[in-house]
Amino acid sequence: TLTKTSLRVLCYCFGYISPSQVLEVCADVCHLSLHRHKQKVGKEGQVLHRSKRGWVWNQFFVIEEYTGPDPVLVGRLHSDVDSGDGNIKYILSGEGAGTIFVIDDKTGNIHATKTLDREEQAQYTLTAQAVARDTNKPLEPPSEFIVKVQDINDNPPEFPHGPYYARVPEMSNVGTSVLQVTATDADDPTYGNSARLVYSILQGQPYFSVEPQTGIIRTALPNMDREARQEYDVVIQAKDMGGHMGGLSGTTEVKITLTDVNDNPPKFPQSVYSMSVSEDKVAGEEVGRLKAKDPDLGDNGLVNYRLIDGDGINMFELTTDSETREAVIKLKKMVDFETKRSYTLKVEGSNPHIDPQFLAWGPYKDEATIKISVEDADEPPVFIASSYTFEVEENAPPGTPVGRVHAKDTDVANNPVRYMIPRYTDVEQFFSINAEDGMITTTKPLDRETQPWHNISVSATEIGGHHQDTKVRVNIKVKDVNDNPPEFATNNEVLMCETKQYLHSFVIETLSAVDKDEMAYRQHFTFNLAPEVAHNHNFSLKDNRDSTASIYVLRKGFSRLTQDVYYLPIEINDNGIPAMSSTNTLTIRVCSCDSKDTILSCNVEPYVLPAGLSTGALIAILACIVILLAIVVLFVALRRQKKEPLIVFEEEDIRENIITYDDEGGGEEDTEAFDIATLQNPDGANGFLPRKDIKPELQYPIRPGIGRPAANSVDVDDFIKTRIAEADSDPTAPPYDSIQIYGYEGRGSLAGSLSSLESVTTESDLDYDYLQSWGPRFKKLADLYGTKDCSINDADDGEDS
Repeated sequence: TLTKTSLRVLCYCFGYISPSQVLEVCADVCHLSLHRHKQKVGKEGQVLHRSKRGWVWNQFFVIEEYTGPDPVLVGRLHSDVDSGDGNIKYILSGEGAGTIFVIDDKTGNIHATKTLDREEQAQYTLTAQAVARDTNKPLEPPSEFIVKVQDINDNPPEFPHGPYYARVPEMSNVGTSVLQVTATDADDPTYGNSARLVYSILQGQPYFSVEPQTGIIRTALPNMDREARQEYDVVIQAKDMGGHMGGLSGTTEVKITLTDVNDNPPKFPQSVYSMSVSEDKVAGEEVGRLKAKDPDLGDNGLVNYRLIDGDGINMFELTTDSETREAVIKLKKMVDFETKRSYTLKVEGSNPHIDPQFLAWGPYKDEATIKISVEDADEPPVFIASSYTFEVEENAPPGTPVGRVHAKDTDVANNPVRYMIPRYTDVEQFFSINAEDGMITTTKPLDRETQPWHNISVSATEIGGHHQDTKVRVNIKVKDVNDNPPEFATNNEVLMCETKQYLHSFVIETLSAVDKDEMAYRQHFTFNLAPEVAHNHNFSLKDNRDSTASIYVLRKGFSRLTQDVYYLPIEINDNGIPAMSSTNTLTIRVCSCDSKDTILSCNVEPYVLPAGLSTGALIAILACIVILLAIVVLFVALRRQKKEPLIVFEEEDIRENIITYDDEGGGEEDTEAFDIATLQNPDGANGFLPRKDIKPELQYPIRPGIGRPAANSVDVDDFIKTRIAEADSDPTAPPYDSIQIYGYEGRGSLAGSLSSLESVTTESDLDYDYLQSWGPRFKKLADLYGTKDCSINDADDGEDS
């Protein structure tokens, strides 16, 4: 049952909503009528009164994305108390009120002023109320209603997880599931077909297909081979509106990779392989390689190799290279070109991992034949025996044959062989060998007792070819000859106690003998006293006939004071061929013993060590003496290195002292530093000054030719040269320069002294004209004084005038 108000609302809404939404509104109205009916009945026996409702509505609708020129009329609100005189005012509040939704306060018309997007907000909750315009007093309680945004198909499908990557085994059956893709649509799935998606494949046919409703991708072709093509690019499309025309669509890419399975057997590229090996190669060396091809990957492509047949199966072996997975043929034994020149092997390559699903595609193995040819090589000679052992008697004369070695060239050329003994194996050169026939002979006598075996090497070198050589071991045993006499096994002395009373024929020692020669079967030694002591009264000997002898005492006692040592010569004979004998002396010493026959001393008188210093004390004393001597020598050397002045001066003679001043001298008035009187008197120096480093035995006179210049001589240059020559020819002068001090101009000089100390106070009284005659060295001095005199004279002449 619809009220009048409800019908009035529907009249405004039918123009903007779909029939289904009309039914929805009707259902809401019916729900509201039923609620009001329950309020009217109330409790049993109670009369309920229904308050009259002026307006009834539940929800309005507005289409999203509307782009018309005018605002969209959502609906109209009207109250029964509204008489149309304008005294009622409608008020709208809630979500979007005033911004998105506006209401005409007089008529109650609601308009949407903005374009709405359902994907942003699907519905708005608003509150409407009717109030008196003049007093704003509510005429009815506020009522809440909903404005739903009606969806349109404005969003295409999207794949949120794309692009996709998938793997599927090769050779999979048709319909094998690969991957499921899922697309989403932001439109309302409850309204129309806007969100109803259908999947299809745009790229990837005819290899793959997709289920339209679920998006599951499946294989569409059988026997897809990874070795032919490994990767596929598939494009899947999702379209809304159930796939009908006008629907929106979205796509995604799917990269599908075929994984490997063991569906290919191994295959040798060749059925027959040819290899070669030189006969000089040693066991373990590589001969050649081969490999079976298998296009499968990983464990599916592994190939195991083995030798299954061939006449060379005992001469060669097969291994697998772990990195390259190649079959490697190696020598197991050395081959000989002269014995066999070719071999045949049969190799099998098989997969160790076989997939039972593809077992019928087998067999997963292949075979190949290997032909190996043996190449001839220039081999060294070969000795008939791997080693030789010969015997030769000791003391054999030089040139005695020892034995013969023989080697031959196994090559086709069969070159002759030359023999030699490397010197490092026979350093003392006991043997020599014939280079042609290999006969070994001795070069000097051999001594078995010194060296019973000689181990040498013999080298055989082929003549021609590459001069290759080989060596063989030769062991030479030196056979024994009885050339060494027997001797005592030990050289220990026999000790006897002088206080002991010996019984007659008491055994004090049992003798045995040794022989450096080899002891042959039934060989033994015999013992006898030497003839010179055969009848002595002290000791006797008995041969025990077992290569030993016993010494017996014939006296009861012995005294050290009488004789403390007895020497008993004994002859020892062997029964060799020829028989050898020797005389050995047995020393018997009489010793002092205690009551228990324990030996105390075996000397006549005990030695007493001389009292004195120990060895350590003597060494310490000698070390101290050596140190003292070193100190004295060092002191003397230092004293000699101390230098003394070369010339001895008297204390008062200080003419030659050199004094360094840092300021300017006082000139002629400075007479405090030196003894002026000494400088003025040349005789005070006594002429010759002795030197301390060389003390002359006698005073050499001045040579006549180089004496002092005459008194009337004024040539100072000659005077200086004379002094230099005199010093050079003086044998007592040291061989180095020394300072010569001249404080005097020379006796009889016309110039007199040049020193200002002897000058008179009046300079005008002096005449310096003689300086002009002293030569070029005094020219400057003559110019100075001559000019001064001239200027003075000129001044005097002026005054006179």
